[in-house]
Amino acid sequence: MVGVFLASEVFADAARMQGTALGFPAPFVLVPHPVQDRTDDELRTAADGAYAAVIAAVTASGGTPGS
Repeated sequence: MVGVFLASEVFADAARMQGTALGFPAPFVLVPHPVQDRTDDELRTAADGAYAAVIAAVTASGGTPGS
């Protein structure tokens, strides 16, 4: 199964710890914080900025989560 999740930068440590605690250190991509109060245009810009990292994480064979 292939997957990657996005997390706000301030939650990087929590994302790593949760994956380890669950025994599933899934790859993730960090996005700028905060997320919830961004405009649609700001969210599109953040998504565009994260796109290459998401593709790299999904297509990588192994590697370190959050890289």
